[in-house]
Formats: sequence, C-alpha cells, structure tokens
Amino acid sequence: MKRLAGKTALVTGSSRGIGRATALRLAREGATVAVHYADNADAAKATLAAIEEEGGRAFLVRAELGVPGDVDTLFQGLTAGLREATGKEELNILVNNAGVMGGVKPEDLTPEIFDRLIAVNAKAPLFLTQRVLSIMPDGGRIINIGTGLLRYANPDEVAYSMSKGALDQISLHFARLLGPRNITVNTVSPGITNNGSPIFDVPEAREFMANMNAFKRIAEPEDVGDVVAFLASDDARWITGTFVDASGGTLLGG
Repeated sequence: MKRLAGKTALVTGSSRGIGRATALRLAREGATVAVHYADNADAAKATLAAIEEEGGRAFLVRAELGVPGDVDTLFQGLTAGLREATGKEELNILVNNAGVMGGVKPEDLTPEIFDRLIAVNAKAPLFLTQRVLSIMPDGGRIINIGTGLLRYANPDEVAYSMSKGALDQISLHFARLLGPRNITVNTVSPGITNNGSPIFDVPEAREFMANMNAFKRIAEPEDVGDVVAFLASDDARWITGTFVDASGGTLLGG
C-alpha cells in the first residue's frame, strides 16, 4: 500500500530542483499532486509528464508569488484543479518550497531586494498556509522548506536567511495552533543541493561544496524530497514544530 494513497498535495515551485523531486516522490507514494510554477511552463510540464509516465496523478497550477493577489490566484487554480482531479476541494499536504535566493553582499542590499525576498519567501507561504487551512482536513501536513543558513553564517545571504527564518517561525507557531487538529507543521532545511546551476559542473567548486558536509558529496534534490515525503506520511504523525536538518551534516562543523 502506498503511504499517501488517496491524499492530495500542493508543492509550490515544483518545476525544478527540490520541488520537482518532492512532487515526484509524493506522487510515487500515491498522492495527487498540484505542480505549481511561476513562469517556466516547459519545466512544469516536464514534471507533470514525469509523474504521469510513472503512473501518478498530477495537475498544473500557475501563479507568480510575491505580487499582489498571488495567493488568490494560486488558490483559485488549486481548487479548480482539485475539483477536476478528485471531485472535491480538499488538500491534505502543503509543501511551501518556492523561494528566491539573495546572493547580495550586505553593502549592496537594497530595500527593493529585501522586500522581494520577504514577499516570496515569507509573506506568500504565510498567507497560503492561512488560506489552505479552509480546505485541509484534520490530520493534514504542512512542510516548509527552509535553509541550513539559519544555522550557518553566510553574509551574502543575510536577507535571504532572514526571510527563511520567518518561514521557520511559521512552522513553530502554526504547529501549536494546529496541534488539536492533528495537523503537523515542520521545517526541512537543506544545505547545498544540486539545482542544475552551471556551478555544479565546475570540478573545483564541486569539491569545495562536497567537503562542507559530513558525507563529502553534493546533495541531490531527491535527498531532500525523501525527507519531505516521510514528514508527509502518517509515520511522522508525532513530529511537529521542529527544524529538520537535511543538510547532510553541514551544520556539524568542520
């Protein structure tokens, strides 16, 4: 029996990287998955096709996050897709994965860049979580994708880390709020993970990044997606409000 048979899931930002790996894994476990994307329709369609080729069920939802009306647009597409795919508006699993990186030196940070990071990485997940609770039955799962940078300093990502720190606080406080409904809320925090960027093809860069964690290899998106799938299952029913380090031991130090 597949662990998520009969469940529905929304994975934001699931056209590539960790989001794509998570969507694929949840579908393999039996969930009907809403594949959300902002602008890369081809990549989202590739995720959808990969799920369907394996016999899974999924549908696409397009919505740009960090702009006025973003949650309304996403929610409307989600509920329409759920009705068509399952005959009812019910969401069991929410994975807040979509995000934007900073990569800006502290002295070059601007209010506009900061506002963008907060809007996409913190504000959108907060109000999306608020919205989907109206269609999430008791026993649901909310999983926020954070970052190991909440515990590992990188000055060029100070604003990004602040935005992801806010996401971690959503997990903490909503876990207490939703406990009586048996809805768990957790943060999964990856370290450096291969996202297809050209930097991962540079041997010297690969060696440097691999040596940052305990296993001395670069994480693949599936390494994180599998952790998310566990937290989405009933096996994780007694875990809530926690920070799950999925960085391969990066936070252990040298």
